[in-house]
Amino acid sequence: MALRPRSATSVLANSTTEPTSSVERACRILRALSDPGVTRLTDIAVATGLDKTTVLRLVEVLMRDGFVVRDAQTKHYSLGAELLVLGAAALARFDPRPLVRPSLLRLTGHFEDSVILSIPSGIESLCVDVEEGRFPIRANYLSVGSRRPLGVGAGSLALLAWMPEAERQAALAVIAPQLKRYPRITPKLLETHALEARERGYAVLLDVVVERMGGIAAPILGADGRPVAAISIAALNDRITSREVELAKRSSANAPPVKCCGAAPPTRARKPRAARAAAPPFTE
Repeated sequence: MALRPRSATSVLANSTTEPTSSVERACRILRALSDPGVTRLTDIAVATGLDKTTVLRLVEVLMRDGFVVRDAQTKHYSLGAELLVLGAAALARFDPRPLVRPSLLRLTGHFEDSVILSIPSGIESLCVDVEEGRFPIRANYLSVGSRRPLGVGAGSLALLAWMPEAERQAALAVIAPQLKRYPRITPKLLETHALEARERGYAVLLDVVVERMGGIAAPILGADGRPVAAISIAALNDRITSREVELAKRSSANAPPVKCCGAAPPTRARKPRAARAAAPPFTE
């Protein structure tokens, strides 16, 4: 059976309640550790909403089975080698990176700004690949393994915008409490930007996650019309606004078909409104 990326509806019920089993708590810990910024016991406790005693108990079990390792000098935790085996098996069924990486390289080479590949993971956006640009001032606030609530960031917004409406509304309701960490972002703002993104064919988010920085993104849609990934370009606000049409055109043109879930090749989002008569896209 082919692996399907976790949909928002598959985790909405569990996102607003306390985990009731050790398995659920362990899953939260592993998910938290996929973020490179979460390494200490305190970090894990905050990220999972679990108390330190529970985290320590479960981490010790995960360490015995090789799913988590602890650096003897720094005392920091990280994911263990056993997860590489599981990850390799999962990625054999769904991995957009090999197909999208040439596009990341082309976009970075053309615009000199950082290009990011994100995939949906429940009500979060997960960064799975980054190609850093050569421009002196770069967006370096996302790294492979970074997670954000859907809508926080251009690529994350593209994933949110192209979700079915009922699912998007449910996701926004669950995401709302997490937005307290981002004082410039509200559910209403995300809904407005999502609708605008659907209309224009690409997502733009400026000056709300990081001051003076922003992003522009194009979704990659599966055969069922759901977003399976998003390509985003992160840069200074003025580098986006001054080149918005070209950035949108190139991003959309470089969103390659990704075979997902054993279905037919996915479709692309509609061509950006302002760029439908623009020059031909890049080719392989």
